[in-house]
Amino acid sequence: MPGPFQGLKVVDLTTVVVGPYTTQLLADMGADVTKVEAPEGDMTRMGTPHRNAGMGNMFLQLNRNKRAISLDLKSEAGAEAMRKLIQGADIFIHNMRPEPLARLGFDYASVRDLNPSLVYCNIWGFGREGRYAGRAAFDDVIQGTSGLVALEAHNGREARFVPMLIADKTTALFAAYAISAAAYHKLATGEGQEVEVPMFESMTSFTMIEHLAGNTFDPSLGPSGSERHATPLRWPFQTKDGHVCILPSSDKHWAAVLKIIGREDLLSDPRFKDRAARLAHRGELTQMLSDLAATKTTKEWVDALAEAGVPGMHINSLEEVVSDPH
Repeated sequence: MPGPFQGLKVVDLTTVVVGPYTTQLLADMGADVTKVEAPEGDMTRMGTPHRNAGMGNMFLQLNRNKRAISLDLKSEAGAEAMRKLIQGADIFIHNMRPEPLARLGFDYASVRDLNPSLVYCNIWGFGREGRYAGRAAFDDVIQGTSGLVALEAHNGREARFVPMLIADKTTALFAAYAISAAAYHKLATGEGQEVEVPMFESMTSFTMIEHLAGNTFDPSLGPSGSERHATPLRWPFQTKDGHVCILPSSDKHWAAVLKIIGREDLLSDPRFKDRAARLAHRGELTQMLSDLAATKTTKEWVDALAEAGVPGMHINSLEEVVSDPH
């Protein structure tokens, strides 16, 4: 069955992660994506492990369902080939910084006349209107500026990066839906437009949904940071033979968990009687659940939680994720 974007032609001048992941999402939905690489190729081609040179594992994870062409955009022949691709495209996407792109002659002002109906997407580290405009950025840089590293360092813990390219991949999702909206507008009206998706602004809005907290209001009702989500007590629970994630959020869930552990007497404890009370005493509650989790095996917990309809699962290693029967 053809994807919903079948027939849309995308010219993909992106490298590394955030841009290629965006265009892969479009390609997976049926778009005809042509990936334009410099003569030396996307740097993820050189990654390891690989079975064949130039086909690193991350490159393969980010570039399926695409065509590829190598063009030297600093040469007139390469630039002319690129202009022809853009003339026949519905969507153009890049993640270059503004100045180098303009020098090559492929900023929006330069290509708009080539194809007035083009959906043109910029993915940048920082929005063009801010004081950081034009600065180079990779995932770790955005993790730091968007508050993610501060969350890892919350309550005296050691500052560290989230151990995945979360800013790149999250921004790619923002870009994919922004491009989809612009493509819908183009198909409905024939009008093209320029789309801007900055990593810093995107990731900050993503991080602060729960963590703007009291500063959501004016005047402020308290500091930023969701204690429920950033508490150092938020950990997987150790069982007799491993770890389990248990997340009983509602009164019904808590009643089921207390029944599983044989502590239904706690239902009448004023500290745990409802959600507000549990949040106020979350430290005591988390420690108690941690102590009781160790009385059962992981399988016993997962089976009991599933039967009771309580959110909870075992903790997979990366290898176990790959082989998980689901």
